Amino acid sequence: MVTASEYLGSYLESFADFERHAAGRGLGWLQALRRDAFARFCEVGFPTTHDEDWRFTNVSEIARTPFRLARNGAAALAASDLEQWRLAGETCLLVFVNGHFSHELSVIDNLPRGMAVGGLAENIRNGDSVLEQHMGRYLNVGRDAFCALNTAFAEDGAFVHIRRGAVIEGAIHLLFVSTGTDVPAMSHPRNLIVAEEDSQAAILEDYVSLGSGVAFCNSATELVASENAVLSHYMIEREHRQTFNISTLRIQQGRSANVASHSVLVGGALVRNNVHPVLAGEGSECLINGLFVGAGRQHIDNYMLVEHASPHCGSRQFYNGILDERAHGVFHGRIIVHKQAQKTDAKQTNRNLLLSDDAQIDTKPQLEIYADDVKCTHGATIGQIEGDALFYLRSRGIDEASARRLLLVAFASECLERMKEDGIREHIERLINDRILQMAAVSSRAMATLEEIA
Repeated sequence: MVTASEYLGSYLESFADFERHAAGRGLGWLQALRRDAFARFCEVGFPTTHDEDWRFTNVSEIARTPFRLARNGAAALAASDLEQWRLAGETCLLVFVNGHFSHELSVIDNLPRGMAVGGLAENIRNGDSVLEQHMGRYLNVGRDAFCALNTAFAEDGAFVHIRRGAVIEGAIHLLFVSTGTDVPAMSHPRNLIVAEEDSQAAILEDYVSLGSGVAFCNSATELVASENAVLSHYMIEREHRQTFNISTLRIQQGRSANVASHSVLVGGALVRNNVHPVLAGEGSECLINGLFVGAGRQHIDNYMLVEHASPHCGSRQFYNGILDERAHGVFHGRIIVHKQAQKTDAKQTNRNLLLSDDAQIDTKPQLEIYADDVKCTHGATIGQIEGDALFYLRSRGIDEASARRLLLVAFASECLERMKEDGIREHIERLINDRILQMAAVSSRAMATLEEIA
């Protein structure tokens, strides 16, 4: 076990240096926000498996690694380096290198009316009143040490402001690139997305790697959906296998707001995906949809906390997992229906496929209901590729690798079909098809080896 004193010294040094140079260091409200959050982190330290919310995920490797704040590596990149991750039909592209916004690599000219985007640090320096109104208001630093750590080092990330009545066509693409470093590097991107009344937009957060090296990305996004707003939020995590990625999406929904959250997790060594919507306005709706695909020794943890705080609200959770080799997946879905949230309609489903005997999944659907007039269901399944289905395809002349790929694609498509934005869905379909093609080929080779041994 790693004690707090063993890692706290390096974080104290990093925070002291950060405070001397950070954007907005002269703003009283922001300085207080950062210091309170860092004090909370020092008080509780990193979570352990004794904490119920982290029961299945051991973060001691993060705790014992001497991370330093990553430097901005944008100067070493060219726009051509990013072409492989561009999204067809995107409205704009905001690029962040090691957590720092890059004007030169971003494409934010000719924005449609009714929206403003940019780097958080730039808007902090400009004294944007929307930041003070919303930043830090929703994320619970007292409950989660990683949220506290992110808030302590909050300086740069994406700022997206959709004004009242604006309907944004095409995706707002936020591309977070981590570059290879010689020493373990950490970044803490902080994103604020504010959608005013009657607005509509789709946002994609995409986390990728260039180069190798141990890296720790601890991101947090506060998404505010005001009355009657309709928002789709996508998160893709596909960093290299030396990366630790902890992400938190905190959603605050107003009256009759409709928000869809889609997560696609295929990369990283240890990944923790937190999604926490609060349906605070009457009649609001929320969809939480996700797909995680792991192999090797990847550890992918999904923690969903849905709070129904007002009456006549509905939520749906659908998460599918595909795990091979020694990968370990976690799904912890928790629905809390507060006393005043009568007429709640909530459903939670987790389905998992294990492709090897060594793959592992821990699933924990959970309901906490304090109202008496609700409709809530939850369930989870764990299985393998059906032998009859595989035999049927093989008997039609389809080779085993192709047959496995078809069955895995069909399983993954359950999640992909819930993604309504065509451009983003097609972008993700290509990513998943490539990933599944690799997994199907590996599984077929493993099966062939076992048959030879037998």
